[in-house]
Amino acid sequence: MEEQITKEILKKVRQVEVRTSRLVNDTLAGTYQSVFKGRGMNFDEVREYVPGDEIRTIDWNVTARTGVPHIKKFTEERELTIMLMIDVSGSGDFGSSTSSKREIMAEIGSVLAFSAVRNNDKVGLVLFSDFVELYVAPQKGRSHILRLIREILFFQPKGRKTDLVTVLDFVNRVTKRKIVAFLISDFCLPGNFEDGLARLQPKLQVS
Repeated sequence: MEEQITKEILKKVRQVEVRTSRLVNDTLAGTYQSVFKGRGMNFDEVREYVPGDEIRTIDWNVTARTGVPHIKKFTEERELTIMLMIDVSGSGDFGSSTSSKREIMAEIGSVLAFSAVRNNDKVGLVLFSDFVELYVAPQKGRSHILRLIREILFFQPKGRKTDLVTVLDFVNRVTKRKIVAFLISDFCLPGNFEDGLARLQPKLQVS
């Protein structure tokens, strides 16, 4: 029985991966880097051309002004850390006749996670209800992403309500550097959470 359950879990995780892979590979290819601040190449300096430098990096304006070939030098920016904050409260068990909200959240999370992996970025996960149910520290790699998908799909939460301020405060405590955080929820909750977002603004880019 346990083996059968394990096979069903693996099958479901694989289905999510397959459904989202085309979107990641085709539709979002190249988009991921351009969307978030902190990606790509940073301009470093202009220096004289030396044999072996790439022609495409020549700074033609400086070259014309000085009469000596110069190139633009760039440095690659550091990797991003992506944090998925996913609401697993009771309202997530409902949905359409074909997919629960939890399954839809898993697909959204997997698209973001696999996009990050393609760009050698780390991905972490926080599952929350009215408290933090599960925290998985950011790591790289496909096997790590498959684990995250499994947790999103099959984790059994204890809480039934939603408290966004609690999870935002938690992420603020456990992160030591600036990250990009995705808050995935149906937002069926009382009150507002703008104060929590405001406290995180210096550290997080929340989407």
